[in-house]
Amino acid sequence: MDYKSQYKGKKILVTGGAGAIGSNLVRALSEAGAERVIIIDDLSSSEKWNIPSLPNVLVSEGDILDEIKLKRVFFEEPDYVFHLAAFFANQNSIDHPERDLQVNGMGTLKLLEYSALTKVKRFVYASSGCSIYGSHAPMPLKEDFMSMHLSTPYQITKMLGELYCNFFQHQYEVPVVKTRFFNSYGPGEIPGQYRNVIPNFIYWALSGTALPITGTGEETRDFTFVGDIVDGLLRSGVMEEAVGEEFNLASGREIQIKQLAEMINKMTENKAGINFAPRRKWDTKSRILASVEKANKLIGYTPNTTFEQGLPQAIEWFKKNWENIKKSASFGPGASSAVRTFASNK
Repeated sequence: MDYKSQYKGKKILVTGGAGAIGSNLVRALSEAGAERVIIIDDLSSSEKWNIPSLPNVLVSEGDILDEIKLKRVFFEEPDYVFHLAAFFANQNSIDHPERDLQVNGMGTLKLLEYSALTKVKRFVYASSGCSIYGSHAPMPLKEDFMSMHLSTPYQITKMLGELYCNFFQHQYEVPVVKTRFFNSYGPGEIPGQYRNVIPNFIYWALSGTALPITGTGEETRDFTFVGDIVDGLLRSGVMEEAVGEEFNLASGREIQIKQLAEMINKMTENKAGINFAPRRKWDTKSRILASVEKANKLIGYTPNTTFEQGLPQAIEWFKKNWENIKKSASFGPGASSAVRTFASNK
């Protein structure tokens, strides 16, 4: 199936379209010939300069809880909705649990309500594989195992979003797809206090600072290149086999955090080394490795970018956008144990 051509002449709403995954998805949809790609993003964890400047991209700066903004973007009558906007992520949700519930819970509910009213052809939900499975699931993580013992509000509200998707499919026949992301990385991801480990490591390495590891460094994660996740989303939006399903979008490979830090220090010629700090209480997963068997079977998803290929692309993007990134990166005082330790060691 030529899935990309299915977007030609269509109108697509991308919530969180200024973020790392969102901006790459918007570019791919635009290049696929979409009539219009509509973005709604409050820029709380993204930057306007990261949005592709393309003639068929419409940007509405605002909150997904804002009824006026929602009416404005659904007035465009989108054919497809990719719901990527979220209050991100674990530590942020521990520091601000009520805001997490508002954005990730109520925000998702409102998007589904408008999608049901306007009868969209597909609602693709960005769930989190690092959230749904809990801390004691067998490896590799498969879709039929879930845990009710989650360790952060973000994990809880990501599961809540999947449950709302199921309800709207059963009650209102909204054709939903629940994609579970695993540790996305790559061009377009800005560092910050509540951001992911890879952009923060690259930022600190290019700044000549030691990389802080919370834990032993032997912990593993399934880092997935953003281009592969975007390909999985494009397939999920139009393939009938995906409707009503949930599946992992991952690389299917483990990378140790210490190995990651050493690779980044070497690639950036950072001589400051590594600092170790105690693991955060909520960070209870020593290993994360996902199975992509179901996604491959349903939609033909295959991760095509190896970690050795993807990491240099992320570093190159940082160097190319360094002046903007320095202005945008925020590591102010807060409750993040990683940042506290990092700051105290400077």
